[in-house]
Amino acid sequence: MTTTTLAALVPLLPFLGAVAGLALGRTAPGFVRPLAILPTLTAAVLAVIVAVRQGGGRAIDAATQLTPTGSVPIDLALHLDGFAVLVAVLVGLVATCVQLYSTAYLRDDARYPSYAALVSLFTSAMLLVVYSGDLMVLLVGWEIMGICSYFLVGHYWETPEARAASLKAFLVTKLGDVPFLIGLFALAADTGSFRITKILAAVTNGGLDHPTLIALLLLAGVAGKSAQFPLHTWLPDAMAGPTPVSALIHAATMVAAGIYFVARLLPVFAASGAALTVLAVMAAVTMIGSGLAALAQDDIKRVLAYSTIGQLGYMSGALAVGDRGAAVFHLISHGAFKAVLFLAAGVVIHAAGTNSLAAMSRMGGLARRVPDAFWTMTVALLALAAIPPFAGFFSKEAVLVAAEHTALGDRSVAPAAAGWTILIAGLLAAALTAAYATRLWLLAFRGRGAELPDHGRQPLAMTSVLWVLAVPTMAFGLTAGVIGDWFDGHALTPSLTTAVLSTGIGLVGGLVTYGAWRHTTVLAARTPIGAVAAHPGAEPALVEAEAMTSHTAAYGTVADAADPADPGRLLLGPLHRHAVTGFHLDALYTTLFVRPVQQAARLVRFLDRTVIDTYVDGSGAVTRLLGTAVRRAQTGNVQTYLSVLLAGSLVLVIAAVVFANVNAGS
Repeated sequence: MTTTTLAALVPLLPFLGAVAGLALGRTAPGFVRPLAILPTLTAAVLAVIVAVRQGGGRAIDAATQLTPTGSVPIDLALHLDGFAVLVAVLVGLVATCVQLYSTAYLRDDARYPSYAALVSLFTSAMLLVVYSGDLMVLLVGWEIMGICSYFLVGHYWETPEARAASLKAFLVTKLGDVPFLIGLFALAADTGSFRITKILAAVTNGGLDHPTLIALLLLAGVAGKSAQFPLHTWLPDAMAGPTPVSALIHAATMVAAGIYFVARLLPVFAASGAALTVLAVMAAVTMIGSGLAALAQDDIKRVLAYSTIGQLGYMSGALAVGDRGAAVFHLISHGAFKAVLFLAAGVVIHAAGTNSLAAMSRMGGLARRVPDAFWTMTVALLALAAIPPFAGFFSKEAVLVAAEHTALGDRSVAPAAAGWTILIAGLLAAALTAAYATRLWLLAFRGRGAELPDHGRQPLAMTSVLWVLAVPTMAFGLTAGVIGDWFDGHALTPSLTTAVLSTGIGLVGGLVTYGAWRHTTVLAARTPIGAVAAHPGAEPALVEAEAMTSHTAAYGTVADAADPADPGRLLLGPLHRHAVTGFHLDALYTTLFVRPVQQAARLVRFLDRTVIDTYVDGSGAVTRLLGTAVRRAQTGNVQTYLSVLLAGSLVLVIAAVVFANVNAGS
């Protein structure tokens, strides 16, 4: 079987699994789990075979015209380069682990068949984005992911948090997709094609007439999809969905799609220095802001959500300095350890019966009760904090080295200002990352208090995938020196200067947080805080849904807990109340956009119901009155009809005579 045929099967198999799972969900529920796992697993294996055959060499292209359009044709095209085949392996691996994990996590969920089918469709859509060589076909996968995220984030639709989060995720990403679609059409109009290879060739030959406008329009869609400032606010709220969905969105789909899109079309963005500068500023604000917000969150999943936003900021920063190799390298590395973090967080929430770090900090022995989650999460947090020799260290260093080279003028793809912006912001974000990673680990696993009842080990389907994903978390970074051919041939190895600087800054951030924890932890015993309303022996998905509800009931918000023993509160000081709300961006957007739109909607409703309906109802009333008058004249009496006829005729004769005399006299 040819490589292109295998590549075509990679997104097709999960799609067929989704269709079959939906079709058989009610009639043959025993087939749902195999149909969820086997097609995705097979697609992952095929993705590995495609990656081995491609080997980081020359890109493989294949295309057939999908439909004639009369102007710019749309092709069903594949474009397999080193970036595409490696990202596809990541997507297949994480999706398979998520499907396997979900069989235990939602074991008694009545909506599991539709859930599993949507996860498969989500996976298929991302693989279509990864392998597609035509922007219109890529757009299909892009939009399918959007609708899948709406349904999956809203899986617990009984809870108000899930309903609001799914709607918010859909609307915010669609807000970015409108200019994104305009940008795609403008790009095709300038280059004469939707084919990625032809677009890049046209850009190389100077065939782009409006590079800045096109790049900025496309960046709007990327900001929405990849949760970059200022369209990042949907991602923390999306934690209201099931934990395995969070792992899939954060590690291998949805948010990775925007970064991957820019990497694919980087020459288009590099044609405009202004666009790269905007991207650099956007990435810098995202990195710093998300790091501060993560340090203030009480919900363990919201900490990880803001962490994802910050790591995506690193990837955007690498693209802003013109190094897509570093960006995709960090995307793959981050995908592995972030999947571990979310799936391990699901195990922790199930065991503790809460998603509150404040509540966990008052529990003893949680690390002993969930050893698999404890050790794998520890490894993943070390990778997140970029501690050598874990994967996150090497991939984050690749970003900082790229920024350093641009700042010092060794590369001329992007302005030097962009390089300095990313380098400084990246180093500051390294300290913040280490700080919130340390805080999460201390509060979750070094709590002091009464031990909750031990309900035994977690299901094997949930713990085994943690160790599978822990392998690339520990080892993938070590390949930095040998996989350069897969990433445009650019070196991905760390430099001594940035390695020492960033690691040192990270260690300082971690140690300062540890010192703050030692200082505040004595307050924990004096201030009992509890939001543990779920029973740890219940189904994990039910525990999570109850944990969200109990957190809001106990603290008034899903994000915060008034905990004086929180080291993040001590470190942030007066900034804490702003950071915990995401610096009030939601309130700002509500004031600037939501309320004006609602007021406009109320005005339209008033005009429709009060003004327009009055005219419509009035015309109907007049017609009804005329009908009533005419109906009364219809008595059924022939003599009456003859009398009226004769009277009318007499009136007409008299009128005619009068009219004739008047005309004669004149």
